Amino acid sequence: MDGRDLVRSMKTVGSAGLSQGLRTVRAAWRRRRADAAGLPPRGAERARAPGPMREVEPGPGGGVVRFGRSELRVLVAVNGAVFWGWDGAGPEPSYALAGRCPEPDSRAVLEPDKDGGWRVVAERATVAVSRHGAVEVRTPGGVVLRRELPPRWWEPVDGGPARWTQRSEVAADARFFGLGGRSAGPRLREGTYRLWNTGPQPPCGAGEDARSVTMPVQMVVADTGTHLVFHDNAWDGTVALREGVEGAGSGHDRPGRSVLRMAGGPLRCWVVVGTPARVLLAWASLTGAPVLPPAWALGYQHALGGSGDEPDMRRVVAGHRERGLPLDAVHVGMGHADAQQVFTVDGDRFPKLHVLAEELRGEGVRLVSAVEPAVPVAPGTAVYDNGVRGDVFVRDAAGAVVRGVGRPGNVVFPDFTHAGAREWWGGLYEERLGQGFAGVWHDLDEPTSFAAFGESTLPRSARHSLEGRGGDHREAHNVYALCMARAGYEGLRALAPGGRPFVLSRSGWAGMQRYGGVWSGDAATGWPGLRASLALVMGLGLCGVPYAGPDVGGSGGRPSPELYLRWLQLAAYLPLFRAHAGPRAERREPWEFGPEVLEYARVALVERRRLLPYFVTLAHLARRTGAPYVRPLWWSAPEDRASRDCEDAFLLGDCLLVAPVFCAGADRRAVRLPRGRWYDVVTERAYEGPAQVVVDAPLARIPVFARAGAVVPVRGEDGAPELEVWAPARGRTGGGLVVPDAGDGWAEAEIERYVSRWEGRRVVVEREGEDGVSEPSRPVRVRGLAERSAQM
Repeated sequence: MDGRDLVRSMKTVGSAGLSQGLRTVRAAWRRRRADAAGLPPRGAERARAPGPMREVEPGPGGGVVRFGRSELRVLVAVNGAVFWGWDGAGPEPSYALAGRCPEPDSRAVLEPDKDGGWRVVAERATVAVSRHGAVEVRTPGGVVLRRELPPRWWEPVDGGPARWTQRSEVAADARFFGLGGRSAGPRLREGTYRLWNTGPQPPCGAGEDARSVTMPVQMVVADTGTHLVFHDNAWDGTVALREGVEGAGSGHDRPGRSVLRMAGGPLRCWVVVGTPARVLLAWASLTGAPVLPPAWALGYQHALGGSGDEPDMRRVVAGHRERGLPLDAVHVGMGHADAQQVFTVDGDRFPKLHVLAEELRGEGVRLVSAVEPAVPVAPGTAVYDNGVRGDVFVRDAAGAVVRGVGRPGNVVFPDFTHAGAREWWGGLYEERLGQGFAGVWHDLDEPTSFAAFGESTLPRSARHSLEGRGGDHREAHNVYALCMARAGYEGLRALAPGGRPFVLSRSGWAGMQRYGGVWSGDAATGWPGLRASLALVMGLGLCGVPYAGPDVGGSGGRPSPELYLRWLQLAAYLPLFRAHAGPRAERREPWEFGPEVLEYARVALVERRRLLPYFVTLAHLARRTGAPYVRPLWWSAPEDRASRDCEDAFLLGDCLLVAPVFCAGADRRAVRLPRGRWYDVVTERAYEGPAQVVVDAPLARIPVFARAGAVVPVRGEDGAPELEVWAPARGRTGGGLVVPDAGDGWAEAEIERYVSRWEGRRVVVEREGEDGVSEPSRPVRVRGLAERSAQM
């Protein structure tokens, strides 16, 4: 325990009471003592590099290149992704992959390259290995996208895991994105980013590094092409990034650089090359298709403040109904459970919860239960006793069950890297369903607690199953929440096979999209936090996790009425639309901020309800293609440098462009428009891109634009779906996809394809199918016919 821990412990004593503070101090000491006993000191280390190339061995989809002190395996998979691993590392086992590694591409062969190197030529990329161990990823035309320098290992002389460093170079004009949900993004500038999931900590604003969901996934965008690189290693590490400079020094370009340092684990990675859409399609084929959320989860959701109780829940629901505010779900925090039994509702505050849940379901409102992994040490309670008998809790290196400190006091943690523990935990969700909950919200799943200062409550020496391989918390920490999400998803699907499970997690890792979505709980209340919340969502989407969103208003204080409204207006266009009420003394319902905010909040909520068919379509397309709902402006034109550097606007699918307001008092803002014609959805004024335009942004709304020719499914005034069509430019055609959702089951919905075009003086909309072209079966409303062009 260092001085910083001691200071934070004293703060905990002052805020949470003497007994809780002392438990926290003792828990920190126990973690340090366990690590001192269970993890031997590293001692002296021996540095190692690959050495000179010795021989090659061709194989299916690539082959093995052997060096003096290491060997490199290269594999091209049938989906176009390229894998390589050092020191015999293969693609499996991996928590990121969805099932087995894809089959090798038999067309890819290992052949000699220049200067004594070798290369594997595939359809979408060429991987070249130099005679000293540098690895280059080239386009089919031979342009270098990425150059990985020979790696370096530092191996303890007395044995143990080797730490390693991988240095990489990219084009001077390249931009870095990804690394999970980063408040410092979406474009990742020069800095060092840690790869270690952390829990509740001081809220983060723009430029700071919130990291409840970290993953070593980079999407790199340059003039020469786009590529995604994933170093499949869940250990603690850092990534140091530096963008390049064109014409630096004597006129030569200075390449962009990435330095990855890991504390242990295998050195292996996947690379995918192509357009952004193709890259994420291949990434989804590797790590799994994003799960399809229930239709209600695409509407507006409200989280109760504090522990909440039945009267509070009724007040919130009635308040929305009486004021004409759409509401689709209410989230109940962790305090609704009995303090000593994690899966038992507090009967004093919710005496008839199942009756209330059924009543609310009849009004179209679902309930979501917060669940944490910490199990109170309470002998005589069913969950704890059954867990002890089933030997599902994490143990230390000496074989004793590890105890941490949580909200109810001393707690233990299931080992979610064990299949038996996941099955046991998933079965416990039967109680949640029996109480009427429609989904679960996983909190403090790093795992951590509010008393642990954001760090893991488990010592790094704690032992985990890791699917029977065995290992410690250094390897299991980052995948702990991923495995908990898997336990929840598989448990809910087994208990209610007819419905789509709803699992929302605070933390996670690569492949998280297979089981649910992510909420970002670390954005600070303030204008920088508002900007950071968009960065978190966009970064996760580029890492393959499309369903994500912040808490409206942020955390760590009460937002001003203007900030709350601007946050709500942004969140209305994000996949997860959730507001958090805050504690009782800081109510955050829309009506608590005055009549003007209430009026404009109603506009935002009604618009989200109107766009629900479009969000349903985006959810289905994300599941089939891996494309995120929220996309950067460069999505369709990554070669557009101005769009690559734009971080204050985003595309919602292919049809809409959203430009939030991030500054206090602003009533106008500049908007970067991609190529093509765009309509202001309120004024219907047309703008021609690429261009930067200045538009009105009154308090009542944020600027939103529709692409000319777009066909957008919306909810009509009668509640039935209809098509909103934006007139294409003269001489051009448009179109769009619609995926109707019959409910929350597993039936495969048909994709409807529509084309819009001018025919004389009117816009015609037709549906394309296998049998030819037909008239739409849904009502059609054409907008943008006035064609009032703005002056540039």
